[in-house]
Amino acid sequence: MADPSSYRPKPGQVPDSPGVYKFRDEHRRVIYVGKAKSLRQRLASYFQDVAGLHPRTATMVTTAASVEWTVVSTEVEALQLEYSWIKEFDPRFNVKYRDDKSYPSLAVTMNEEYPRVQVMRGPKKKGVRYFGPYGHAWAIRETVDLMLRVFPVRTCSAGVFKRSAQIGRPCLLGYIGKCSAPCVGRVTPEEHRDLAEDFCDFMAGRTGTYLSRLEAQMHEAAEEMEYEKAARLRDDMGALRRAMEKNAVVLADATDADLIAVAEDELEAAVQIFHVRGGRVRGQRGWVTDKVEAVDTAGLVEHALQQLYGEEKGEAVPKEVLVPALPEDTPALNEWLAERRGSQVSLRIPQRGDKKALMETVHRNAQQSLALHKTKRASDLTTRSRALEEIAEALDLDGAPLRIECFDISHLQGDDVVASMVVFEDGLARKSEYRRFQMKTFEGQDDVRSMHEVVSRRFRRYLQEKLKTGEWSPEDLADTEDARDGEVPVEDDGRPRRFAYPPQLVVVDGGQPQVAAAKRALEELGVDDVAVCGLAKRLEEVWLPGEDDPVVLPRTSEGLYLLQRVRDEAHRFAIQYQRNKRAKRLKSGPLDEVPGLGESRKHALIKHFGSVKKLRQATIDQICEVPGIGRKTAETVAAALARAVPAGPAVNTATGEIMEDETPAPAGASSERGTEQ
Repeated sequence: MADPSSYRPKPGQVPDSPGVYKFRDEHRRVIYVGKAKSLRQRLASYFQDVAGLHPRTATMVTTAASVEWTVVSTEVEALQLEYSWIKEFDPRFNVKYRDDKSYPSLAVTMNEEYPRVQVMRGPKKKGVRYFGPYGHAWAIRETVDLMLRVFPVRTCSAGVFKRSAQIGRPCLLGYIGKCSAPCVGRVTPEEHRDLAEDFCDFMAGRTGTYLSRLEAQMHEAAEEMEYEKAARLRDDMGALRRAMEKNAVVLADATDADLIAVAEDELEAAVQIFHVRGGRVRGQRGWVTDKVEAVDTAGLVEHALQQLYGEEKGEAVPKEVLVPALPEDTPALNEWLAERRGSQVSLRIPQRGDKKALMETVHRNAQQSLALHKTKRASDLTTRSRALEEIAEALDLDGAPLRIECFDISHLQGDDVVASMVVFEDGLARKSEYRRFQMKTFEGQDDVRSMHEVVSRRFRRYLQEKLKTGEWSPEDLADTEDARDGEVPVEDDGRPRRFAYPPQLVVVDGGQPQVAAAKRALEELGVDDVAVCGLAKRLEEVWLPGEDDPVVLPRTSEGLYLLQRVRDEAHRFAIQYQRNKRAKRLKSGPLDEVPGLGESRKHALIKHFGSVKKLRQATIDQICEVPGIGRKTAETVAAALARAVPAGPAVNTATGEIMEDETPAPAGASSERGTEQ
């Protein structure tokens, strides 16, 4: 625990101007990011008597070992830089909202020649229009199914679209009138894009125009005694009205606004957001976070605004944002939101009427979300605590293993040998800490030797981190493999280091031989405060170093369930890496062995000659004709192809057809037949 006075800036050293500051710990990791109108006044508040600070603030300043700052011109720049640094460094003492699930949105891919309507999750993509998010994917599909009757936009995947175009027949939706079938040319790309634009306009709330137009067309068809057309238009109007009814009118003046409500206690806070467009609730989302810093409701609102609009632009930022409390830097936030939208944005607290009533509804949702989260978390915490206690008791540990690391080896008949390391903290997977390894000291199949190498490499890097911070003497790390190879990360950018934290328990996938190898690796490095065990798949037995008999946990034991989850996750992660590595190797070819030949020039060669076979038959002068290929490169390419043995004919495993070698290589391929040369 550091004394804040040991790194307090000298008087007059901190400027009295707007800026952003970072606190770093002894490992140079950024642990807190903040902004201030006056850096001098704000930083001075952290270096008063620790007893007078908020407990969370006191914990932060005693964990930190240094502070640094960056001066900016305006408060808006400070707001933007603070958001960027929080996103980049992920400081442990900053409030960070994370969705408790990935909310689906209705997306229209306007960046494609034939826009597609689909359900999307995850980060937003450029050129795609989004509506939502929605609570459930089925709600999106029901709405789309009703609207396709009037706006028959493509909904099929690229593969289905390409297949229909090849065979000249549309899919089922094209036959029943719920797709305009651009794949077979029933509509032009321009006509289909107009349909997609109309679909987006309707979803954005501009509904009156289309209903009026359909009603006029219905009356016109009836007057001309085209009763079937009139009935179809009547049904179309009914479908649109049913789609509209799924989003009830909540604000009569067709307001575009986002309503943000916060429910909190001393430890946690829940945020709920209602997205209102055209007076209707078009989407809803929520977050729950731990209050790891001293922050009030206004501060939580400010963090929520940064999270909500930090990556948004244009109409995604509404004209009006209603909040329960105004942040301290409201003018700067208003300016920041206006910059992101491109026009004025009103940030205010609703005082009366429908908006205040709707805000109360949003707040009730936030309260329910927080209560549900606490109930679920309490249940999970109880189970995880019992599992960790059972493991500690079974393995005779001094305390519960709060950090568990599990190692697994994967290969295919001795080829592409890799290893995985997964991390569980407090019984939960910490995926950002997962690591993958390739064997370096030997080739072939030897799980025991592989386990020894991987555990040794992991803990050498941990000891190297201790050396940097002065917790270990240089003699303890003399002539280590990682020190010789220069593999130890030495970057000083504030991000968490890869192997800085030691586990309390190392679990290996295997029995006595693997456990003995892992224990021997730790002993060779002088690490004596980490427990080791192995979990054998056959009977789910737990093996300890030096023991002839395994520890058998009851089948209903929560401790055994946790060890199984850890082991299975390590196995999954290793197999995934091994398959990816094998697939990459199988796709490699002779051109991949040419030094200095990048993807662009490989594509140019394949495109020019049509196949690797024809390229192999070309002369050096012919290869030089390819743009970007000089004579020296051409000679290197010709030599590499001459050394490589041509692959046998490729066979389509689905049809048994032998594919001709003259067939041009597919886009993105840089090898012959995708086989290793």
